[in-house]
Amino acid sequence: MTFMDKVYTLRTEVHSEGGTAYFISFTDGQGEFYDLEVSEPFFMEFCQMERKNRNLQQSDWRHREGWDLWDETLYKRAFRVPKSVEELIFDAEQRELLNKAIAALPEIQRRRFLLYHEYDLNYRQIGEMEHCRPQSIRHSVIRAREKIKAEIEKYRAG
Repeated sequence: MTFMDKVYTLRTEVHSEGGTAYFISFTDGQGEFYDLEVSEPFFMEFCQMERKNRNLQQSDWRHREGWDLWDETLYKRAFRVPKSVEELIFDAEQRELLNKAIAALPEIQRRRFLLYHEYDLNYRQIGEMEHCRPQSIRHSVIRAREKIKAEIEKYRAG
């Protein structure tokens, strides 16, 4: 039994004369039962204390879950499941290969490819910056993408 467990009972009795009697009932440590009649202010204070204790218990219950979380339950609840070491290494190798393939592009294609994919500019915006038609930018970005794919395929095949 914890300090928050209820070891008493609160009750009221309405008398036929119209009055109300307030009682607190409990059993002491030796097992003897007591039924005490108390004043209304004392009874109301006891009810207030009981309400505060109940709110405290509920608050403790809401926050207790955080103490009981283990790595396994956190892993199950994760919005994004962490990657394994193998996946992290594979991703790093892929990034390195992609960076090498981008670096191997001619400067104009590399610039247009990065402006489009890294800086999220559209063909029209890049065309305005470079004083050329959006179709030329689109063609250049598509060719750069094809060269990068070919480079990655060459690496995977070899």
